[in-house]
Amino acid sequence: MNSITFFTSVEDQLRFVEQRIRDQAGEDHHPDLRSALEHLLAAGGKRIRPTLGLLVGNMLGAPEEKLITLGASVELLHTATLVHDDLIDGALLRRGMPTLNARWSPAATVLTGDFLFARAAKLAAETDYLPLMTLFAETLAIIVNGELTQLFSARGMIERDNYYQRIYAKTASLFEMAALAAAMIATEEEEMRGSMKVFGYEVGMAFQIVDDILDFTGDPSTVGKPIGSDLLNGLVTLPAIYYAEANPKNPDVLSLPLGGWKDAERVQRLVDDIRHSKAIQRAMDDAQQAVDRALKSLNEAPVSPEREALENLANFIVDRKI
Repeated sequence: MNSITFFTSVEDQLRFVEQRIRDQAGEDHHPDLRSALEHLLAAGGKRIRPTLGLLVGNMLGAPEEKLITLGASVELLHTATLVHDDLIDGALLRRGMPTLNARWSPAATVLTGDFLFARAAKLAAETDYLPLMTLFAETLAIIVNGELTQLFSARGMIERDNYYQRIYAKTASLFEMAALAAAMIATEEEEMRGSMKVFGYEVGMAFQIVDDILDFTGDPSTVGKPIGSDLLNGLVTLPAIYYAEANPKNPDVLSLPLGGWKDAERVQRLVDDIRHSKAIQRAMDDAQQAVDRALKSLNEAPVSPEREALENLANFIVDRKI
């Protein structure tokens, strides 16, 4: 079965989500904001976060209008974090297209990200449900705190717990929010809300682990960044951690906490060693286990086409081959 079919049942709703996002740069705002928003939407992306929310909400009978509003809010929040991430990282390309900071000054880029955060919060408020606004604010705080931690204290750190905390903050927290928020506007049933929160969390963790594997194994032109770019930035992801655990006396491994990641030649050698080691498969096994836990969390969900689509979405995460 082609697991990409999980998009099929929400294609029309996703078009409404896209339109709701475009509507956020209204006529009364600076014209450059509209062009920035169009540019960011044109950069593509799979819209996997709003798709997750739509599938959960449809499965549990949430009002469609609120789901579309929520989907736009989640995707705008995600887009805002990418705008700031690209500026922080000095990235000039994302998905093969110039980033905002490649075209604009840092000040204009930061302010555009701020505007997107504000509109994402406004959309979340339009669901007219205070606990969801609280969840939105808490998730944004987790994401920003994670970025600060990564910026100040994660470079060269070889530690699995630290890694899992970082990818929760960076990625899984927003997947968790998308699934939980959709459940919150659909049902008062705490057990079902809890199950959907687990599903979002586990799928988000698997998604980032696979992204980190593709940083070693992917095609640079498709991934949109050089192979091993995380290590070159001092970020030791799961494949590198597993390699380090298996080769604790390797000089290149020993150099990482001391700033060895600043040496491009050393990093290239380490990337090659990791690519040809069992560390890649060990990391993929972790991602598969997270997907298995996600699938288990669906056991009590209503049997429906949406549940099957969520299963396909979870399996797609580990089926990605770039």
